[in-house]
Amino acid sequence: MNKQHKIDMEDTIAAISTPIGESAIGIVRLSGNRCLEIAGRIFRSKTGKAPSTFKSFTIHYGRVMDGDLDVDEALLAVMRAPKSYTKEDMAEISCHGGVVPLRKVLSGALRAGARLAEPGEFTRRAFINGRIDLAQAEAVLDIIRSKTDSSMAMALERLDGGLSAAVKGIKDEVISILAGVEASVDFPEEDLEIISEACTKERLGSVLFSLKKLADSANKGIIMREGVSCVICGKPNVGKSSLLNALLKKERAIVTHVPGTTRDSIEEYADIEGIPFRLIDTAGITSSADIVEKQGIIRSREHIKNASLVMLVLDAGVPLSGEDTALLKDTEGRPRIIVINKSDLPRKIDFKAPGTVEVSAKKGYAIDKLRTAMAEAVFGGAVIGQEGCAISNLRQKEACRQAAEAASRALGAVEGGQSAELAAVDIRECLDHISEIAGETFDEDILDRVFSSFCIGK
Repeated sequence: MNKQHKIDMEDTIAAISTPIGESAIGIVRLSGNRCLEIAGRIFRSKTGKAPSTFKSFTIHYGRVMDGDLDVDEALLAVMRAPKSYTKEDMAEISCHGGVVPLRKVLSGALRAGARLAEPGEFTRRAFINGRIDLAQAEAVLDIIRSKTDSSMAMALERLDGGLSAAVKGIKDEVISILAGVEASVDFPEEDLEIISEACTKERLGSVLFSLKKLADSANKGIIMREGVSCVICGKPNVGKSSLLNALLKKERAIVTHVPGTTRDSIEEYADIEGIPFRLIDTAGITSSADIVEKQGIIRSREHIKNASLVMLVLDAGVPLSGEDTALLKDTEGRPRIIVINKSDLPRKIDFKAPGTVEVSAKKGYAIDKLRTAMAEAVFGGAVIGQEGCAISNLRQKEACRQAAEAASRALGAVEGGQSAELAAVDIRECLDHISEIAGETFDEDILDRVFSSFCIGK
């Protein structure tokens, strides 16, 4: 990846900003100082006017041309700096959404002088130009990848500055504490109104509490961003695929009365009480001589090993078997929900355990109860709100953790009667790590990691 391109603000960049495929409309986006000049080389407006004369926030009908060759009819939207997504001059060409017209329009823009954008470069420019901070830039990706209404609402709140405002509040307090401590170091003989040691301890304790609370929010934020890996497992023919279909409210997995119908894992996302769950329907675990079935069972065990939540399914219509007992033992001590399926049949299973949920996937009985149990297993029954100030990724969590550690050392220095200079060093380190969350301090490697996850065109 060419880092020079990513930081060269003189380049005008272009990319397809809509998914490739058949659709009514597709968009090619341009941004940079020469944006309207380049657009004018490939776009002919119906009025004959050049794009460089168009006012900001206007849309114009015309044709995209490749020399004298007519490529497609299109609409050109103009957004002039600084009131654009990147705070640069921008243009968006809306043409027909097929693969060929979009690629022809993009090729024309590149031949006219634009450079193909790197992944996330439009949002990176928005960050570099000060339109958004790094936490807000990451929220853009969270919105794109959101799997539920709740996860999208949380990401939107972060994009609106919810997390940034919470971080700024903590940062302002740390700056104020640092100013007081440094004043006592620099002007010990002056008659200054310096905060007392008791007040410093109280304020540092409050900062430490806020940082720990913010760090703790990462567990929830990351789950809402990435989803919960939930494996549906059990011996063959207990109704795992029926349960998957019931939770998804659609026929995703093939269901038959024949044991071993599911030979490989099936994965689907589901919105469970606002939480994105990645449901994994696995092959039934049993003794088998079939080579294909053996491979499916190996994969099933791997999924169980790596799952955030295990949903072990038992059959209410048959006695507890050795295979059931082995699975109960293998998943013991893991985050787990035991589901007794086929509860509409005469009960033959002799099993009781706290937290067991009895359902009938085929009849739809108690599926809502199971969905509630799944949410409670993740968040302990906590209500899912927007909570835009929640940390949403490991980068933010690590910066917050390091800030909390520095604040803790500073508090220990003050409580231990150590010199103010030592406390000031730790307070400055705390401030540096807080600044990392919103990207006020960063290096190119951090930006590369963040924006490489974006699609080209965003």
